[in-house]
Amino acid sequence: MTTAEPLLLALSGEPAAGAAALQKAWSQGRVVALAGPGEQERLAEALRRHGSAAALGQSLAAGVPAVLLGSGGSAGERRWCLQPLRHLQASAAASARWLAARGLDPAACLHLNPLPLHHVSGLLPLLRARHSGGQVRWLAPALLRQPAALQEAMPLPPDRPAVLSLVPTQLARLLAEPAGVAWLRGCAVIWVGGAALPAELARQARAEGLPLAPCYGATETAAMVCALPPQRFLAGEQGCGPALDDVALQLAASDGAVEVRCSRLALGWLEAGGLRPLPRSPEGWWRSGDAGRLGAAGLEVLGRLDGAISSGGETVFPEQLEARLRAQARAQGLPLEAVLLLGVDDALWGQRLVALVRAQAGADAAALVAALQQLVAGWPAAERPQTWWPCPELAPSEAGKWQRGRWRDWWRER
Repeated sequence: MTTAEPLLLALSGEPAAGAAALQKAWSQGRVVALAGPGEQERLAEALRRHGSAAALGQSLAAGVPAVLLGSGGSAGERRWCLQPLRHLQASAAASARWLAARGLDPAACLHLNPLPLHHVSGLLPLLRARHSGGQVRWLAPALLRQPAALQEAMPLPPDRPAVLSLVPTQLARLLAEPAGVAWLRGCAVIWVGGAALPAELARQARAEGLPLAPCYGATETAAMVCALPPQRFLAGEQGCGPALDDVALQLAASDGAVEVRCSRLALGWLEAGGLRPLPRSPEGWWRSGDAGRLGAAGLEVLGRLDGAISSGGETVFPEQLEARLRAQARAQGLPLEAVLLLGVDDALWGQRLVALVRAQAGADAAALVAALQQLVAGWPAAERPQTWWPCPELAPSEAGKWQRGRWRDWWRER
């Protein structure tokens, strides 16, 4: 690594310009810190406090290009994760082999990317195209809210496979419009990750014959570590599929946490005046924050361990209950736009659930809450929210993740 401080790159303009600046810095052997909208000051402060060149140099050889990316679990904790470029390239190579195993020529693929570069899932399409000789095209996130305009702005070529990366929120917007469904049908593979794929979205995608490939990964693993092939998804299989060929997965015996072993784990996080190495077992396993199941079909993610609660002696995963509630509300025709279940301390139960609810535009929020309370009346006591709060501003992050710590603070303030 050079003696220069890490280059802080604020990504608020055209993605192509940000990608060009990033690649130039990498060619100079720089460490690049990627800041999304609103994060520049926060990341700059983290670099001042924790990320001196000397601290990072302890983990990188001279002239080794790398990137600092934000990573955070559902509890809201924000960490800045150091990934050498070679790890991102290894991830891109594993993705290319996965595509080839599906009968797709990676060099012919067109990688469509509506995700921001400061997220690892938005960075990898650039690396995948560079690795295999394919092309990458950037999709403005606003286009996903206007499927008819998307069809016109980004017609899919009939002579080369289009590979798309989405989060579930983006997929839901496209599935809601016939023009969006028609456009998705032109894709050869649609990787869906970043958050759990709701069962209703999976059902709609199967009904439309869309080649979804639900996947799982993290910033710390340089993105995707497993993916369900589209043919198996369309056949009705659940989960995120088997591990990629450079990855091993297992579950922790104590609590079922998903553990990953591979050669592309991050070097560590900025912390306490330096770089805290990524914790691993003596055998090289990194423990994620997710609980899961492993079976013949591969990995099924049950939910965040830091979001799970123990209520009346029962372990409850709020994400699963949210998905169930959304599906039942949809079946009843209730105007539910978003719901988030949070665990709060309770003297009798240990923890109980609080529900934050956003009604669809123009709907009566109080009437919706009353209907939802009736809907869950037959659920087990540990799974029924104790209190319900209308929250008009409730929404996930732009990457489709719920910042549970933020919304827990919102609830506490009230």
